[in-house]
Amino acid sequence: MNIRKTWFSFFVCSFFYFLANAQVATEKEVDIYNMVVAKDGSGDFMTIQEAINAAKGFPDKRVTIILKNGVYREKVEIYEWNNRVSLIGEDREKTIITYDDYFDKLNLGRNSTFHTPTLLVQGNDFYATNLTIKNTAGEVGQAVALAVNADRVLIENCSIIGNQDTLYTTGEGSRQYYKDCYIEGTTDFIFGQATALFENCMIHSKANSFITAASTPEGMPFGYVFMSCTLTGEDGLEKVYLGRPWRTYAKTVFLNCSMEDHISAEGWDNWSNKEAEVSSFYAEYKCKGTGYKPSQRVSWSHQLNESQAERYTVENILGNRGTPDNGDGKPWYLNFD
Repeated sequence: MNIRKTWFSFFVCSFFYFLANAQVATEKEVDIYNMVVAKDGSGDFMTIQEAINAAKGFPDKRVTIILKNGVYREKVEIYEWNNRVSLIGEDREKTIITYDDYFDKLNLGRNSTFHTPTLLVQGNDFYATNLTIKNTAGEVGQAVALAVNADRVLIENCSIIGNQDTLYTTGEGSRQYYKDCYIEGTTDFIFGQATALFENCMIHSKANSFITAASTPEGMPFGYVFMSCTLTGEDGLEKVYLGRPWRTYAKTVFLNCSMEDHISAEGWDNWSNKEAEVSSFYAEYKCKGTGYKPSQRVSWSHQLNESQAERYTVENILGNRGTPDNGDGKPWYLNFD
């Protein structure tokens, strides 16, 4: 009997020793610089946050996380120590990150808005492509889909979908580049203090309201710049404003953009802040479409001349300050490959 117990104990111990070592071996097989997330279990992780949590903090090279097609219902946070992260979807229409938090649901006080993002990016040198990022709360007030509080960020070929406060761009002095994206919402659906360039994006309004609410810090040369974007709206809209100042020194400029007739003839609103009419800067240059009515814009906005418009280049707006040294001399927004 004692011999049987001894063999049984030996078997149990051996079994659990095998499992423990098998788990260690499995973990060692994950390349923390190149990970795959797949809902069907075929990747390294089944959720995006698991991959983020497994990534090396303050890495010495880029961390690439491939997202296979699927609907990822989760709140995702790219922490401040998760710099140099790339989230690369398999297909823009089929790789979806979604959640439904909103102000009243969270009920965390006056700053509840900032707790609502589906995807929150706080690590510098972040890159995302081929993704759809949604807040599906509906028309229930403030509900952020994507919040970016980081410097040197490129969001390319992504759809950012919500209603009020869809995209929060923040971080004083931070530079963010949104290229070939689709962004939709209702009220102030692009808002914040970052210097943000939107190039070749579709900006879609779902209600008579305001597209932008910049809070550009005083003294910054650029705030929001829209280049060669297309502004569209739901059928029946006729009173959509290009922007209003969340803070007094807001800056927003549209260059060579196409505007449909949902855009209000006045173009801009002062948000009941007369001081902003002097201290903010709202301007357009060579736009087109039935919504572009320069002669009817509010008197305190601007139509740029050619020499003024020449300042608005990708290089001037985004700069190259603080780029991690990779030895090739390229500006930061060309360093994500």
